[in-house]
Amino acid sequence: MKVTIKEFDVAMEVKNNGIELEVYSTNGTEHLGDLFVTKSQLIWCKGKTSRKKGVKKSWKEFIEYMETPDE
Repeated sequence: MKVTIKEFDVAMEVKNNGIELEVYSTNGTEHLGDLFVTKSQLIWCKGKTSRKKGVKKSWKEFIEYMETPDE
């Protein structure tokens, strides 16, 4: 995967609007989507999906998912 930060300031606290990560295929040619990281949630926007229509997960949901062992 190729992941880039659209906007980045050094030593910044994540605020309400958060930061946006662009996610591309390994070769960098196919835009897979954008991930918004805010202080309250993560929002995955597949392809050209708008932020409003993205899949939202709270930090709690994300942490629980990541800490659940694969079966």
